[in-house]
Amino acid sequence: MTEGHPDGVGNEHRHGYTAEKTSHLKRLRRIEGQIRGLQRMVEEDKYCIDILTQVSAATKALQSFSLELLDEHLSHCVVEAAQKGGAEAEEKVREASDAIARLVRS
Repeated sequence: MTEGHPDGVGNEHRHGYTAEKTSHLKRLRRIEGQIRGLQRMVEEDKYCIDILTQVSAATKALQSFSLELLDEHLSHCVVEAAQKGGAEAEEKVREASDAIARLVRS
């Protein structure tokens, strides 16, 4: 297995998010900015409720990103594996189920 690639494939493997990579990176940079803003708020001793409001916004942004990434995984990686069938399909479905369970618990 290649690290970061459970299917044992290197970077030549296209992931479901590949087509939206630029958009995803832009979105993650915006979330990173929100987190840095939270750090600044704490450093500047801002009011607790104001910080919590920003924490909520950052959390929702991450959850939204997670759901979009999951949707892309299902519509690309899982569908592709299902078309091939066999153990790979079962593995991709299990991975997706595990990811959904983690998202629900968070």
